[in-house]
Amino acid sequence: MQLKTNRLMAALATALLLSACASPGPVGVGYYRVQRGDTLSSIAQRNHTTVRDLGRWNSLNNPNAIEVDQILRVVPPVQTFGAERTTAGTAANAGIGVAPRTTSRAPQPAARSAPAPAPVAVTTPATPLALVWPAQGQVVGRFNVGDNKGIDIAGAAGAPIFAAAAGKVVYAGNGLRGYGNLLIIKHNADYLTAYAHNSALLVKEGQSVTAGEQIAAMGQTDSDRVMLHFEVRYQGKTLDPMSSLPPR
Repeated sequence: MQLKTNRLMAALATALLLSACASPGPVGVGYYRVQRGDTLSSIAQRNHTTVRDLGRWNSLNNPNAIEVDQILRVVPPVQTFGAERTTAGTAANAGIGVAPRTTSRAPQPAARSAPAPAPVAVTTPATPLALVWPAQGQVVGRFNVGDNKGIDIAGAAGAPIFAAAAGKVVYAGNGLRGYGNLLIIKHNADYLTAYAHNSALLVKEGQSVTAGEQIAAMGQTDSDRVMLHFEVRYQGKTLDPMSSLPPR
């Protein structure tokens, strides 16, 4: 089913996200929109980082001079995989991130992610990534640029979640509101996949996984039903996972 969060992850420089009805609009993952009453210290604490790093990532000459609605990067600006490692509690995903989806829950006011252009569909990659199904169950939410950045697969609580392809875990945590317990796997220089709403994460950041290996258990963290939200990104841009998954 389609999810309704007003923010979520985007990595590197390409955060594609849903336009919201509220104004100002949401921001993509890895960034934060300054709210009234925020200080750089409080923003750093909420995002598990330091005032010094926020100043460096955002070229702030005066860390006390932030303004309401200002967009701040709150994760390291990773340029290539391995160039700057992600750390627990952050969402710098080596060249890509997960964009927001819609849910049946009411929009939440505070955005935690990065400014992004309007959603843009990408052309078919020259070298497609062959995937296996990450979970058993009915597809209850289809890919739709601007509304749902992946697919939603319903199932039973605790059902196994599998790595859709071999790769390395670059994010494992629940620091991104709206995605619950989230895993992101980097498969090569171009592709990442993301697995959201898990009840348990069975792998850690930096761990290598094989295609079909169980990496999590299905749940409903930050979701109104038990399901897996699954996304595929190519060079930072959203792809329909169904185009890479085998027919059932």
